[in-house]
Amino acid sequence: MVKDQNLSIEEVIAKAALYLNEKHIAFITGAYEFARDSHAHQIRKSGEPYIIHPIQVAGILVDLEMDPNTIAAGFLHDVVEDTDVTLDDIAKAFNNEVAMLVDGVTKLGKIKFKSHEEQQAENHRKMFLAMAEDIRVILIKLADRVHNMRTLKHLPPEKQKRIAQETLDIFAPLAHRLGISMIKWELEDTALRYINPQQYYRIVHLMKQKRGEREAYLDELVGDIEENLTDLNIKADISGRPKHIFSIYHKMTSQHKQFNEIYDLLAIRVIVDSIKDCYAVLGIIHTRFKPMPGRFKDYIAMPKANMYQSLHTTVIGPGGEPLEVQIRTQEMHQIAEFGVAAHWAYKEGNSANLSTSIDRKMSWFSEIMEVQDTESNAQEFMSSLKTDLFADMVYVFSPKGDVIELPKGSVPLDFAYRVHTEVGNRTVGAKINGKIVTLDYKLQTGDIVDILTSKTATGPSRDWLKLVQSSQAKNKIRQYFKRLVKDETVEKGKESLEKELLAHSFDPKEFMTDDNLAHIIDRFNFRDEDDLYAAIGYNSVTALQIMNRLTEKVRRERALRQQADNLIVEGKTKAGAVTQSDHHEHKNKNETGIDIAGGMDNLMLRLSHCCNPVPGDEIIGFITKGHGISIHRQDCPNVTQLEDGEDRLIDVSWSNNDLKSHAKYEVTLEVYAFNRDGLLNDVIQTLNSMQININGVNARLDKREMAALVVNVMIRNKEEMQRVIDKLKQIYDVYTVRRVTK
Repeated sequence: MVKDQNLSIEEVIAKAALYLNEKHIAFITGAYEFARDSHAHQIRKSGEPYIIHPIQVAGILVDLEMDPNTIAAGFLHDVVEDTDVTLDDIAKAFNNEVAMLVDGVTKLGKIKFKSHEEQQAENHRKMFLAMAEDIRVILIKLADRVHNMRTLKHLPPEKQKRIAQETLDIFAPLAHRLGISMIKWELEDTALRYINPQQYYRIVHLMKQKRGEREAYLDELVGDIEENLTDLNIKADISGRPKHIFSIYHKMTSQHKQFNEIYDLLAIRVIVDSIKDCYAVLGIIHTRFKPMPGRFKDYIAMPKANMYQSLHTTVIGPGGEPLEVQIRTQEMHQIAEFGVAAHWAYKEGNSANLSTSIDRKMSWFSEIMEVQDTESNAQEFMSSLKTDLFADMVYVFSPKGDVIELPKGSVPLDFAYRVHTEVGNRTVGAKINGKIVTLDYKLQTGDIVDILTSKTATGPSRDWLKLVQSSQAKNKIRQYFKRLVKDETVEKGKESLEKELLAHSFDPKEFMTDDNLAHIIDRFNFRDEDDLYAAIGYNSVTALQIMNRLTEKVRRERALRQQADNLIVEGKTKAGAVTQSDHHEHKNKNETGIDIAGGMDNLMLRLSHCCNPVPGDEIIGFITKGHGISIHRQDCPNVTQLEDGEDRLIDVSWSNNDLKSHAKYEVTLEVYAFNRDGLLNDVIQTLNSMQININGVNARLDKREMAALVVNVMIRNKEEMQRVIDKLKQIYDVYTVRRVTK
């Protein structure tokens, strides 16, 4: 990859043409032209036209020999985030796959977050989940980050450090996990330059001082090894391997060493044709030079999780200098440099899909989805991810010889839960290398782990959460206890609801039907019946609340029936039986201003408090037992929902005189508005200016900081009520004003 100068679009297309056909070249050229037009008037912080950046990102993807859709997404990766172009536009212009890849690397720009840290965590979560669906998302993001790091000098110092630290924390470890060392080393070295420039340039200076000596030493050494390999007819490509600055810095800080104490600055790499030749070369190296004890690693027999394979050995070279040697095949070298991208490299006639073997080797991807399922908070999600995916690892064996990778510091329980959830839950002990150990034993690379289980085991202990290291094991233990508690709580909640129904003389079987419960689940936004019962068991909602919702229709009908049964009328024809001596207790026609159909007079009348009718409302009478005629608005729910007793209804109307009278009637209004300082004062002043008497005011707030002011006012008729409503609606921040029926 060219680091010091920008590639032109012609150079990128020419590189792509080395492995793509004409149809695909036309496709990615179209993507470039679309991006160029979309970013036409945008400039980067460096002062360059913005399109330079997408060209470089696409160029890096071409170096990785990615497929046409990925390269197109590289050109287009910023258009949704930084222009008016939508994902639908991209899908129509190209295809759904390109749109999906662009969406995966697009930040969550339209959502407000409490802090920059929360925003970054949410962006990272989105990226990782998209990566779990399609690995190419992260390859585009890594290419994007590589070029951003190359141009970091144009940003303010504080932003340089923040981006460089994020690169070291997230993107460089991710490149390592994916095995893309060519990107990993560049990201680490560039990040170090901005995070700790003094140490970076000090190491660069110290390395330059003895570069000539090292190169002469390695040239002589390579010639010697080549001569030995030629004698055995082994073809090999031998070269000095550059030691990266961040690697030296990390060893100096983690091992508390000075630069002159770092022994593996001298390193060579031998690339051969076959695995057999790898071990033959190892034999020659160990014959020719004395190996250092404990410094041999066979990553061919036991590959790393990122698919890396090689033989590593450190020997005492000429002059007593330690010399690190890596031996691998050409195919292993491709994977070491390009990692998972090597398996996505486009080949004519093959779709870019990971093979079953690669899926198995990259099985840690599935852990991303497991963590997502159990962590609702994005920052917790990223914390768990760093623990499992970016920590130092240990490699242990199952009794069958399978290699299991775990975070450093893991115990046998981590191994058990990695094998299977039930194995973990039923663990009673463990054997390491044939010997029984305690469950807090720290696993070491090379250990053979045998988990002892029992069918009668009662499940995990809460203390295990303090022992396990991997977030996967912690999540599975938490899930066990959450499920255990939920099962008990569900049963408790169901019993509480049944008891509440019985206490109010309702049959649980009649009301706890699937249809009734489905209505409650939808109304309270529960997932299912278990979720509903668990909420009752946890006291998130009360059994009384749910009982009230289940029975509200029946209870309303009961109340109306009860009201009708308590009224003293035996029929409309007997309505005149009300005596004159009772008139002083109730308003008659002359006092209420209401005419009764059929010319009936001298009846006890009262205005219903449930709907508070006023002159101008369409009204109806309800003949009661004991309280004369109750006057309701015709749209009053207590009348419209009455299923029987219609024979008790009687036509009534306002007299013409009352429509013009100065008598006043109480009306309840609800003012719904944004909760701000002075809102209540504005409402009261508006009513006072209209000379409207106020009988009472109530206020409440909802979860969205909206205020509902319930005001009882005295008005003459419906026309005046409408003028009051219209005036209240004119108050700033008031959204709705409505008449309330109890």
